[in-house]
Amino acid sequence: MTPKIRALTQTGSAVIVAASLLMAGQAFAADSALTKNQEEGRAIAFTKSEGNCLACHKIADGTQPGNIGPALIAMKIRYPKKQELFDVIWDPRKKFGRGVIMPPFGDHKILTKEQIEKVVDYLYTL
Repeated sequence: MTPKIRALTQTGSAVIVAASLLMAGQAFAADSALTKNQEEGRAIAFTKSEGNCLACHKIADGTQPGNIGPALIAMKIRYPKKQELFDVIWDPRKKFGRGVIMPPFGDHKILTKEQIEKVVDYLYTL
């Protein structure tokens, strides 16, 4: 390959990569507008007196996250059915056993069913 063709190929690749990143950024920006339920779920997840998910999990845009639990990313892939994620938040002991550190938010009435549904709606945006 001649230097001129190599330069054009590399430039073309850079343009394709840049265009892909731009389109991905636009898609992310469009997805980043949260619904009312998702915003309320985010507030619950970030509030110390409610869900306090940040105490144990890293969450996008969260400050001072904990590292006891896994990062809350790719939630739609990890939990293809919202009910599965809801069930884990309601009572993680059913999936992970009695020794799990995460509190059973629903079973111990820390959060209501409606609050957990909102948290799940928010987590599905991550």
